[in-house]
Amino acid sequence: MEETCKPLETDDRLKHHPLTPFRLIRGLICLLVYLSTAFMFLVYFAPVVAVLMRLFSIHYSRKTTSFLFAIWLALWPFLFEKINGTKVVFSGDVVPPKERVLIIANHRTEVDWMYLWDLALRKGCLGYIKYILKSSLMKLPVFGWGFHILEFISVERNWEVDEPIMRQMLSTFKDPQDPLWLALFPEGTDFSEQKCQRSQKFANEVGLPVLKNVLLPKTRGFCVCLEVLRGSLDAVYDVSIAYKHQLPTFLDNVFGTDPSEVHIHVQRIPAREIPASDSEAATWLMDRFQLKDRLLSDFKAHGHFPNEGTEQELSTLRCLVNFTVVISLTALFIYLTFFSSIWFKTYVSLACACLASATHFNFRPLPVTKLL
Repeated sequence: MEETCKPLETDDRLKHHPLTPFRLIRGLICLLVYLSTAFMFLVYFAPVVAVLMRLFSIHYSRKTTSFLFAIWLALWPFLFEKINGTKVVFSGDVVPPKERVLIIANHRTEVDWMYLWDLALRKGCLGYIKYILKSSLMKLPVFGWGFHILEFISVERNWEVDEPIMRQMLSTFKDPQDPLWLALFPEGTDFSEQKCQRSQKFANEVGLPVLKNVLLPKTRGFCVCLEVLRGSLDAVYDVSIAYKHQLPTFLDNVFGTDPSEVHIHVQRIPAREIPASDSEAATWLMDRFQLKDRLLSDFKAHGHFPNEGTEQELSTLRCLVNFTVVISLTALFIYLTFFSSIWFKTYVSLACACLASATHFNFRPLPVTKLL
């Protein structure tokens, strides 16, 4: 018998904030700022730190890249929590800073992955977060370049194609000296009633648990991540995300119309406690999603996760200082590009060609010591 697939959110069709002319204009300005700052950071920093430095040391190239782009990524939690006024509520385990972890999260909507930045910022790991994402996102203008530079793993959702790509990329993340937050959404797609019904039908046919708030997790990608990285991981973070009232879209985030509250529940499992064999690890993941399903049912009933208040609010002063740094650097880069020497225009043109080619061909240089 099938369980009822119903969204956690009330879905009352009323936005948390109406899209007023002020919010529309403010959102368009924010979008322009985010695109321009991303472009300038990429063309001025990426060729130096992600290409030239990588020729000598992958470790220091990653450290520098992570530091610089964490400054830019911090603009997003600033937008969510300070400008839009979204309340982000953390609960569950208090996790230590700067661990090497694999994150498994449920996938409610298209922007879940962005709210992981709010947790990573608080733990000093914002620049180290990497996602396993669908390859079509690598084709986004400007942002696709950033995904490549930050070494996100793109997949085609075809295991025969994806497995060797995942293994090759994951093998480059094994150095325990490189901080890592690798985020995986085992459901493979965002939740909807239709997808849930298909997932429940399949579960009934093959004798798997019937879930109503999440889809059945795909276990192979998780098992490969564990197999390749096990010796270098501190823990797995089981993250459950829920929204009050209505699911947000990317444009809701930009214009500040939704969400009113984001609830993020974190459970930390030491890596040594997860079974080593693929079959046992797959069963472990299925059990975690059964627990996640019940946790989300409880959230729907009570309006919150247990053990709230595990993280402090972001510092407004630090957000403003970070914003000032990003804007100041961007203003300098714009001046150099458009009002200075022709050499800067030439550099930007070459940097664009370099980033576009590297992203298209999925190319990352190896240190010269490995080529000799």
